[in-house]
Amino acid sequence: MAEEQHNQIKLELKDRSLGGTEHNWCRAVSSGTGITVLAVQVSKEPDSLALQDALHKIQNAHPILRSKLHKNTPNTTTTTGTFSFITPSKPHLQLKSFYFSNPSNTSISPLQAILEQELNNKVWSDHNRFPGTGADVFFASLYTVPGEKWVLVLRLHAAACDRTTAVSLLKELMVLMGENEGEVTKRETGNKGEVSLGIEDLIPNGKAKKTLWAHGVDMLGYSVNSLRLTNLKFKDVKWPRCSEVVRLHMNSHDTQMILAGCKSRGIKLCGVLAAAGLIAAHSSKYRPDHHLKKYGVVTLMDCRFYHSAILNIHQVKGGDELWEVAKRSYMAFKNSKDNNKHFSDMADLNFLMCKAINNPGLTASSSLRASLLTVFEDPVIDNTNETQRNLGLDDYMGCASVHGVGPSIGIFDTIRDGELDCVCVYPSPLHSREQMLELVDKMKMVLVEGGNCGKSEN
Repeated sequence: MAEEQHNQIKLELKDRSLGGTEHNWCRAVSSGTGITVLAVQVSKEPDSLALQDALHKIQNAHPILRSKLHKNTPNTTTTTGTFSFITPSKPHLQLKSFYFSNPSNTSISPLQAILEQELNNKVWSDHNRFPGTGADVFFASLYTVPGEKWVLVLRLHAAACDRTTAVSLLKELMVLMGENEGEVTKRETGNKGEVSLGIEDLIPNGKAKKTLWAHGVDMLGYSVNSLRLTNLKFKDVKWPRCSEVVRLHMNSHDTQMILAGCKSRGIKLCGVLAAAGLIAAHSSKYRPDHHLKKYGVVTLMDCRFYHSAILNIHQVKGGDELWEVAKRSYMAFKNSKDNNKHFSDMADLNFLMCKAINNPGLTASSSLRASLLTVFEDPVIDNTNETQRNLGLDDYMGCASVHGVGPSIGIFDTIRDGELDCVCVYPSPLHSREQMLELVDKMKMVLVEGGNCGKSEN
């Protein structure tokens, strides 16, 4: 009887070994980078049972979200062990409920405080303490906050879900909660409901091809250049770190002026956001003279793994104009992408990221900062619809943690109802909230001034 039960359990489970990039994210998340969180505030109390049922439907539609992350036993070829996704046949997520009151920091909203709390959850920090059955990659919590508000939080492991996919899941959840009908688009499922392949197996043939010599040259180039990069001033390099956020919001008029300026120059919003960040960071350290400094910018692709990335290095000096830096920044990224660098350099960047995690001393002041900032190639576009209004949706914020290896500031941009809304994540106390608020205010000033005087190409 026991053997029959064991065989039945094996039949109900499906497993797949993680690919190289997924393994890398397991390392990154344990260090503090890659905990993806969506926090949604509503003014109508959700039906907990209906909400959990909707979440189960999403897990059924996307098997990777009902998977468990299992650490395999080390073997003769590896001393650290590998990881697998083990996927039960049925969804198992349990919605947890909390009451949120008396926030320690009254200068931020309950929504933001809850977001920061979830970004720093340590459930994935120690692989050796994973349950024998594996660690869940998807959690959901419902917080009751003062003022008859509720905050729903979805927390996901970056090896299973990126920002773009997380936002899509939120939209699916809204449909299911608002209508309780309709079929969820099954982007992650195969014919048998299996977890999709790792990203390396999805790269078109030949796109990632590179000789051993080329790998060596590129890794040397990345390593040498990283030592020459300028960083934002560090406030505290000794204390343990956590992720905190500040917000950059622009009204509809200013947003449309920026978008018009991008369109007239044939560039994307990521270029002008990177430029504003570079100019703001440079002015925070140097007076408006002609100091020429190098900064690293990572642009993240919209795919199942958002960290399919391109690293570009830019030189900035005092007095540089927003649109000139934006054009230069975007074209450098575009040229790299056109040459398939996001595919061919994936293994190199993964290797260097692991080296930094294992050897923090290789980075400036052991800060684990790999770049000044990260931006996404494309923003999330969201327009309020009838379903969202019926659910009482007030606001939401989405981002991922960066207090392990990563940038000084990660910019998660959304254009919501025509207005630019950026959640900017940073490692604290390496950088302080006051420092980042000042930086974001400077970025906004640069953007507004640039938008007002730069609608068309000079």
